[in-house]
Amino acid sequence: MLGLMINVYCTVCSEQESFFYRKYSGQKLCKKCFSKSVEAKVRSTITKYRMLEFNDQLAIAVSGGKDSLSLLHILVKLQKYRPKTVLTAVTVDEGIKGYRDEALAITVENCKKLEVPLHIVSFKDLFGLTLDELITKVRAKGQTELTPCAYCGVLRRRAMNVAAREVNATKIATAHTLDDEMQTVLMNIFRGDTARLSKETSITSKVHPLLVRKIKPFCEIPENESALYAYVKKIPFQDTPCPYASDALRNDIRTMLNTLEEKHAGTKFTISRTMEKLRPAIERIVINNVFYICKECGEPSAQELCKICEMLKQIN
Repeated sequence: MLGLMINVYCTVCSEQESFFYRKYSGQKLCKKCFSKSVEAKVRSTITKYRMLEFNDQLAIAVSGGKDSLSLLHILVKLQKYRPKTVLTAVTVDEGIKGYRDEALAITVENCKKLEVPLHIVSFKDLFGLTLDELITKVRAKGQTELTPCAYCGVLRRRAMNVAAREVNATKIATAHTLDDEMQTVLMNIFRGDTARLSKETSITSKVHPLLVRKIKPFCEIPENESALYAYVKKIPFQDTPCPYASDALRNDIRTMLNTLEEKHAGTKFTISRTMEKLRPAIERIVINNVFYICKECGEPSAQELCKICEMLKQIN
């Protein structure tokens, strides 16, 4: 739910009629105050977690969806506070017929309007296969232990890191919302993956010169507010779901979290604050990663042969 329509005046400015009820804070907001509050929250999150230095070369991961385009528009708007920060949008073309072409066109349109340079990398150029071709091969071989999302996630992370390096970025901003982060936290808990649980932070550590640090300025923005911001600001975005989206566990956790949030407003923020308190203890019991250089592709890896090269060898 985007919010409850309340026929009263905005509790912030007391001038405009409210259109959104922020249940976890009790605020009733008009469109202008709602937009300003989201922008202010992103700015305070960047400051709170010290996400940016004054002269960062910042790559912004843009997929063409509501979250990434809302983030792009907000970071462009906030650039007046950090005039030395250089922004570049980076996009990954996975090669999904009938889906990615629309997203790319929308991304190009937004970047052109905002006068932000755009850099595109593709699975085909980096890995020799589009995602469509890869999934066709996987299914032909009967390799069904991993979902298309699992393959895509690994390849996308590599592609995004390569794209950020190619534009000389010192950091890359992703549009992971509060919902995305809390879903991932619970997924890692249910899977008993303490290593990944310790890595789910608002800003990644500097662990290898070839790995560009990631920041998540939307980590305290609920997904429904990110979507509503795009509608209020009339930002064009792709709302067609990916044809491969089928992560059953994440969907179940999303439903569970939304149900809890509806009954107990602020649940997602409570989980987030709890994780912030627990993370130092989790990091102490998790063995630090040792990075190798993959003997095949030369990228950082947790083992001598990286996951991507291992994956592609099995497929081919």
